[in-house]
Amino acid sequence: METIRMIFKRIVLLSTVVVIATFLLSLLMRLLPGDPAAVLVPNAPEELRALIREETGLSKGIFGYYWQWLSGMLQGDFGKYYLNGGYRPVSEVLKKCLPPSLFLILYAQIVALALSIPLGLISAYKENSRFDRITSSVLFTAVSIPAFASGIILSLIFAVQLGWVDPIGYESPFGNPVEHFKLMILPVTSLAIGLTSSYTRLLRTDVIATLKEDYVTMAASKGISNKRVLWKHVFRPSSTTLLTSAALNMGGLIGGTIIVEIIFVIPGIGYEIAYSIGARQIVAMQTLIALVSFAYVFFNSTVDLITNITDPRTRERRV
Repeated sequence: METIRMIFKRIVLLSTVVVIATFLLSLLMRLLPGDPAAVLVPNAPEELRALIREETGLSKGIFGYYWQWLSGMLQGDFGKYYLNGGYRPVSEVLKKCLPPSLFLILYAQIVALALSIPLGLISAYKENSRFDRITSSVLFTAVSIPAFASGIILSLIFAVQLGWVDPIGYESPFGNPVEHFKLMILPVTSLAIGLTSSYTRLLRTDVIATLKEDYVTMAASKGISNKRVLWKHVFRPSSTTLLTSAALNMGGLIGGTIIVEIIFVIPGIGYEIAYSIGARQIVAMQTLIALVSFAYVFFNSTVDLITNITDPRTRERRV
């Protein structure tokens, strides 16, 4: 019953965040100087602009336009790109751009977690040791380098100079898996560097605090191996912050991969957001922002549910 109540609250929160974010974006666009229809199709005749105002709801005022867009999106109509006197549905664009971004984000998270979990556990267990100091210094340096800078450096070294991989492009894993992973190595590494540093430091801090708990000392006094103590008794209660951060990054990375996708010419959601901004496609941009907002809250809500299962102490605090 408690879990169902929490799921309902999260659904309400998710809906509220998406509505507020998209409405504020809609309001901001309408407050900009100029006619929104003229922004969408700057070189079109007045008759076409009037038709677009009627079709998109721009002629109905701020609230009328937003309600028409929101109700249309709930029915599966995500709007249109208005270009050169014609249009293309945003839904068709989403079908093409979502998979590359999801693969990129998923791979980056897997690589970051696979590296940060053992690094965080070992660094915490060997607190203030030479390994801990070196690891902390390297990670502190890595997190200060933006993902796009890492991408450019990696591309120059491994693609341009060494020629090991192609610097740009994207291939579907269902078409050519080998080429897909070769093309994803550099962009995934660019994103994973900063994530690994952040995750490792978060986990290290929590593990150090957990190691001082009485039940951990008791488990060690029973002769349980250090490896088992770390993984079974320490990692689970220490992973709450790590999981929360990973969930927040899942949502944030959807919109945060813009520059990386542009550098490596990956036709993902970030690339489309940049295109929508450049082409001044208000309706399409609003739909893409709604998608990012939805993903942000969805992943955050999901990790709350996972935490509620993996760490019983969170249930006790909620009660």
